[in-house]
Amino acid sequence: MNRFTDQTVIVTGGATGIGLATAKLFAAEGANVVIASRGEENGARALLELKAIGGNPIFIRTDISDEESVQNLINRAIEHTGRIDVMVNNAAMFYESDFLLETTERWKAVFDTIVNGAYWCSKYAADVMVKREIGGAIVNVSSINGYRALNRSSHYNAAKGALDQLTRCTALELSPHGIRVNGVAPGFIDTELSVVGGVNELETEWFKQYYVEQRRIPQARAGTVNEVASVIAFLASEASTYIQGAIIPVDGGLSITF
Repeated sequence: MNRFTDQTVIVTGGATGIGLATAKLFAAEGANVVIASRGEENGARALLELKAIGGNPIFIRTDISDEESVQNLINRAIEHTGRIDVMVNNAAMFYESDFLLETTERWKAVFDTIVNGAYWCSKYAADVMVKREIGGAIVNVSSINGYRALNRSSHYNAAKGALDQLTRCTALELSPHGIRVNGVAPGFIDTELSVVGGVNELETEWFKQYYVEQRRIPQARAGTVNEVASVIAFLASEASTYIQGAIIPVDGGLSITF
């Protein structure tokens, strides 16, 4: 199946975790993938993996919390393939922090990455799509944290909630241009972000007892990056042409329990 033959797909945070799995899936289905990531080493390694799959991939070092860096990303993507068909806003940052001990600098850093980064990437990618009459799709990687409360995570949860609203509002405004905007909301997914303070939370007794044995997650397990990537690709494909402004949970049923 080659749903994205000759399409150009940009994936932010595309060098690791969900982003890399998504980039690989698009590449396997014929897309020319543009990986955007801050990390030079991870980006170079991810690019080698994509080249082994096929297509015409490229890595562009990008700090999406900086508007000029995002503009450079979009410009270089256009130089590389001449078009942008899909924009996947995946990059994020997370750390645990007590609300009363949070600093303004760190709070802003989270919003600059999760919210402002997605805003700039969506704005400049959509501008290309409109001017070239491409149509296209934007997929935002949110989290069930966007509508759930969690201790020591107010910065991340608030940013993901804002990203959900950005998804809905841009879906409304860009729809007349044939651009579809949707999102995915992962739950517990086994990625680098699962490791907090050197400990993988998915391997702790707390996770096993509460989420697995008591089936707080109905499927009684954490998800994989490939399971999230497949939903992202679905939302970017022709199979989802009548889905607009949706945010689909990919959480094994966690968000339906209490």
